[in-house]
Amino acid sequence: MYREHTRKIKIGDRTIGGGSPILIQSMTNTPTEDVAATVAQIHRLEAAGCEIIRCTVPNEAAARALAEIKKQISIPLVADIHFDYKMAIAAIENGADKIRINPGNIGGKDKVRAVVEAARKKDIPIRVGVNSGSLEKELVEKYGGVTAEGIVESALDKVRMIEEEGYHNLVISIKSSDVMMCVRAHELLAPKTDYPLHVGITEAGTVFSGNIKSAIGLGLILNQGIGDTIRVSLTGDVAEEVKSAKLILRTLGLRQGGIEVVSCPTCGRTKIDQISLANQVETLATEFSDLNLKVAVMGCVVNGPGEAREADLGIAGGIGEGLLFRKGEIIRKLPEVEFIPALRQELEKERERVRQTV
Repeated sequence: MYREHTRKIKIGDRTIGGGSPILIQSMTNTPTEDVAATVAQIHRLEAAGCEIIRCTVPNEAAARALAEIKKQISIPLVADIHFDYKMAIAAIENGADKIRINPGNIGGKDKVRAVVEAARKKDIPIRVGVNSGSLEKELVEKYGGVTAEGIVESALDKVRMIEEEGYHNLVISIKSSDVMMCVRAHELLAPKTDYPLHVGITEAGTVFSGNIKSAIGLGLILNQGIGDTIRVSLTGDVAEEVKSAKLILRTLGLRQGGIEVVSCPTCGRTKIDQISLANQVETLATEFSDLNLKVAVMGCVVNGPGEAREADLGIAGGIGEGLLFRKGEIIRKLPEVEFIPALRQELEKERERVRQTV
């Protein structure tokens, strides 16, 4: 298991690598200099389960804003830097817990050295990020196009630039929108380094297509023991990234906690509004992400009662009504309009029970 043997790296008060839990990241899409909007979005992401947040720092105003943003959030703050090494230094001076750079596009060795020295003074990690879309021309020519081999060579070259400055507080990120190329690149990179790896399928697409591509790509990578922190990149509501990341980790058995919603696909036997009900339950589940439960929403009497009994909580639908189950036992029969209120009530009871046992 590669992740069991990567270096432990501190990001604020969190740790990645060395077998630590795989942490979920996201990135704000508000103007970073708009402190109120950025903090509000981070709070929403924190509530969804985000554990590390990244903000772009394209200018001085954004760099200065980091100091105020940090005061108002409780998860580590990463500064995303492109091209301007001065922004990296400014972000560090304003309290960034980590910076993300591509050492190849911020200038020569002197500029890389200046960024490294600033990071060294604060003892914060540098994430070395290389995307397939920014692969150097000479590597494209060497490998006859953009390839996994070229991405890995580029990343290791950038890592060496920082290692030559005597700094090893590093995280590596290699991303591509080509899912199988990204998978192959991680398979090539993992045996060649012990730095923690941040994993994601970049520019994956909309919530629909991006989730499918991310689930396949991240699933193949993570299931090989590769990856210490992840981001699901979606063109949509940023909270969806966190929800998807949590489900991917849970499905792979790499994380416990949160509510797993199981629901049937509907058929001609269904006599309740199963689709709407399942979506409402999934939304309800986000309010109770502190619980570790399985909730079944089943549409008819064929498989419904059996599946509902196997869950911690479950609904088995009938004709405009259904049975509410808890731990295999029928609680009561109730009309369809009472399904969601009843489930909410049961979840609140479970939350209170957990609180009393802690």
